[in-house]
Amino acid sequence: MSLDFSSHHLFLLPSSHQLTGLGAIWTMTDIIHMDDEEEEMKVPAALAKLDTSGILFFLGILMSIGVLDKSGLLKELAQFLNDNLPSQDIIATVIGIASALIDNVPLVAATMGMYDLADYGTDDKLWQLIALCAGTGGSILVIGSASGVALMGLEKVDFLWYAKNVSVGAAVGYFAGIAAYLAQNAILSGALLGGSV
Repeated sequence: MSLDFSSHHLFLLPSSHQLTGLGAIWTMTDIIHMDDEEEEMKVPAALAKLDTSGILFFLGILMSIGVLDKSGLLKELAQFLNDNLPSQDIIATVIGIASALIDNVPLVAATMGMYDLADYGTDDKLWQLIALCAGTGGSILVIGSASGVALMGLEKVDFLWYAKNVSVGAAVGYFAGIAAYLAQNAILSGALLGGSV
């Protein structure tokens, strides 16, 4: 309820509301452990163990997506895709291919701003297909997912090696997964059986 109030009446992004909550939890933790001599129970010690650069990266990306949403650019992009691509299945497939270049977390966050839940319910075929496509499409190129970037750093895998040895198989798996999902959806909805299900 307070998130709804701060978003609509104070014009704050949900991420700003979350940071305020995080600050309140930090303050309460420091008050609770004020007399403790061990530093490991305090917030700075816990933060030292976190990958703060990764967290700040995703925070910045999600705040940028929030700005694009508030400015209406995401709705315009959704309208452009709807006008120029023949079906929602192809739109989700294109979004998945885009996730090979853009990390899937901000991409899915952007699609949440593009398509309204009033038009596409939470269990709509579009959301299921976007989840499948964005999640697996990021593996087509090594730079498309945080785990791929981690693979490059930890295992010293370079972009060209991944493109030659993994990308083709990942793309085949990507399109096979979409085909399997669409076939399963058609069978379960009765479209392939003449509506007799």
